[in-house]
Amino acid sequence: MATDMITVKLEDSFLNEIDGIVKSQGYQNRTEFIRNALREKVDETKLNEAMMQIARLKGASKKRTTEEGLERMRAKAFEELYKKTK
Repeated sequence: MATDMITVKLEDSFLNEIDGIVKSQGYQNRTEFIRNALREKVDETKLNEAMMQIARLKGASKKRTTEEGLERMRAKAFEELYKKTK
């Protein structure tokens, strides 16, 4: 997998916090920590988008939906989200 290099400017105090986490949490280096943090943020964003979609679907329903029906819809939505992210 090809990678691109980017430049990020951080304040010294924030970089010192990152260095402390890198050391205490066993990351190999800053790059590994930052990659992991970015992946987590992307996953969080995708999850929030899926939850918003589920909320819109729930509100768009013209008929009453049982909790069991909502759970099936949630499961289906997360299954589709999982397929898109792999």
